Amino acid sequence: MDASLLKLLKSVDTPTVCNAIEVAQGKRGFDAFTRGTMLCSDPDAGAMVGYARTAKIAAVNPPEEPPEVIRKRRMEYYRHMATASGPAVTVVEDLDYPECIGAYWGEINTTVHKGFGISGALTNGVMRDLGDLPADFPVVAGSIGPSHGFVHVREVATPVSIFGLTIHDGDLVHADRHGALVIPTEVVPDLEQAIQKLLETEKLVLEPARQPGFDFDAFERAWQAFEAART
Repeated sequence: MDASLLKLLKSVDTPTVCNAIEVAQGKRGFDAFTRGTMLCSDPDAGAMVGYARTAKIAAVNPPEEPPEVIRKRRMEYYRHMATASGPAVTVVEDLDYPECIGAYWGEINTTVHKGFGISGALTNGVMRDLGDLPADFPVVAGSIGPSHGFVHVREVATPVSIFGLTIHDGDLVHADRHGALVIPTEVVPDLEQAIQKLLETEKLVLEPARQPGFDFDAFERAWQAFEAART
């Protein structure tokens, strides 16, 4: 992914990328996106874009493994996050879902991940400290809660499931307040052009609709131009 595409992806929302993927594929039916309503720590923040660094956690029950095993895996987790090359997004599945109680994403953890150069966090689990999270590090999560419970890392760099979306370590992720999606590798070379085409095509309807005196006749003309541009 070159710098131009990365800048463009950060500037558009996830629904736009979802539609643009279908433009690049030349068909409808793209389905690698989250289902259900997710929460965003900063709804006005831009999108997080990057290659997934995945992990799994749990927090309802205390860990059953020896403390030294838990400590070692925790350090493996942070090493994995700190050694990401290129833009990265942390994606963490809470294995307690839908009964998640452990807020893994609070002031300290978000600040640490931002320091590593990660662009944001995606989880089906819990976030907290909403007034104290660092700027420009959005968290898209399943819920908000006050406690960290017995949170501990269970797996690092394995496939995860977030609101019905399977994400593998290294997948290209785009996420914002609408949810998240995985960008298929094969569309990346055509995605920038597809986004630009989509934005220009949408103007054919949006600009007339925002003008005074817009009526059905104006809509019909705009829609005909819109359909012609999509073919």
